[in-house]
Amino acid sequence: MKKLTLLILILISFNAITQAQMQPYLTMEEALRISDAAEEKARLENWNVVIAILDGGGHLIALRRMDGVQIGSVEVAQAKAKSAVFFKRSSKVFEDLVKSGGVHILTLPNAVAVEGGLPIFKDGVCVGAIGVSGVTSAQDGIIAEAGIKSL
Repeated sequence: MKKLTLLILILISFNAITQAQMQPYLTMEEALRISDAAEEKARLENWNVVIAILDGGGHLIALRRMDGVQIGSVEVAQAKAKSAVFFKRSSKVFEDLVKSGGVHILTLPNAVAVEGGLPIFKDGVCVGAIGVSGVTSAQDGIIAEAGIKSL
């Protein structure tokens, strides 16, 4: 009986590991492609920004700080991306809700109500996010969108 129980536990563990390996995720190559495209758009517009790419757990994969950008934008870009990955929606959604009077949104942990954070989806799964900060929130959103379109 003990051997059978052990065998069942091994099979369950193997199945869980196999399932985890089959889940889509954001590769380093994809993260760099996204940040390259976002930086290219920012340079075309002469906008200096910080670009943060996070994985599906909200952890930093790539960070770019263009010359001349205020240091505060480093944390803001990451916060926008974290909001997008945690809630699986654009940070602009929260901005729009606050503008329409939904100030209760500001009480949600990690909800950033400023445009510039977008989730990254792969096969219908949120695998990460991009956050951009440094110019106006609308311009940050344009740069983030350019990055997403490269995927």
